[in-house]
Amino acid sequence: LFQSIAMTVGFGNRGLIPDMNFMKAVVVVACLTAGSAMLMWIGEQITEKGIGNGISIVLMVNIVSRIPSGIRSLFVNVTEGQMSIVTLILFALFALAGIVVVILIQEGQRRIPVQYAKRVVGRKMYGGQSTHIPMKVNQSGVIPVIFAVAFIMTPQTLALFFGENDVTTKITNFFDYTKPTGMLIYVALIIAFTYFYAFIQVNPENVTDNLKKQGAYIPGIRPGNDTQTYLTKILYRLTFVGSVFLAAIAVLPIMFTALMDLPAAVQIGGTSILIVVGVALETMKQLESQLVKRHYKGFMK
Repeated sequence: LFQSIAMTVGFGNRGLIPDMNFMKAVVVVACLTAGSAMLMWIGEQITEKGIGNGISIVLMVNIVSRIPSGIRSLFVNVTEGQMSIVTLILFALFALAGIVVVILIQEGQRRIPVQYAKRVVGRKMYGGQSTHIPMKVNQSGVIPVIFAVAFIMTPQTLALFFGENDVTTKITNFFDYTKPTGMLIYVALIIAFTYFYAFIQVNPENVTDNLKKQGAYIPGIRPGNDTQTYLTKILYRLTFVGSVFLAAIAVLPIMFTALMDLPAAVQIGGTSILIVVGVALETMKQLESQLVKRHYKGFMK
């Protein structure tokens, strides 16, 4: 087929028939690009006309669709004697504990109290309300883990272009995050990206300026630099807990699957758990908001 296409466009008459491996790579890249664009379009349609973030829902569906095959593999391994009942129970308890911990951390937040100053406009008094600033424990979500995987896989991918030799083998083994050295680098990257992305999501300087413009302050903290310092300290503490959580949820499943010698079909991925739980919680919240909105609309009528 590739040769016929090359002859049709005139490459064959000029002796310029391209390498077939190169042509196959071009076709594969074109197909992957077209498929990605199609998925992006489907995700945008879900976001616009459905409920929740479309791309996240597509990712969650892809992960959830592998659960039946994983359950089947577990059943086959147990019936054939390759896995004991005790290992199966431990696997189920570990998966359940992981989901519970992810939900607790994803929903956990520090509520910083905020007081609005009273002001008189004409004969009326405004302000004086009390509210809070919610600062989540895991501000970054799953983004630091994705970035860490991309960075640690880059040297291994580049090493493939130079063939298999002593240097490329050492590079591949050094950055393999299933081994001790690569795992330490993996954890360090997750922690670094968690701090980086958390301070992008929540900028203490901008929050301080907004509080000052709205006439609000944190009780016991002076407005201005003291408020910014206080928010920065709180964010550092929360981000430390969030980074340790992300590193643990990314590394512990790898260690557990290696320890239990689980088949590839039922290996637990920390990133997958984060995506599924996070998308499920967000979709549930949006469904609840839609129900409340519809309820109030009917009440107003």
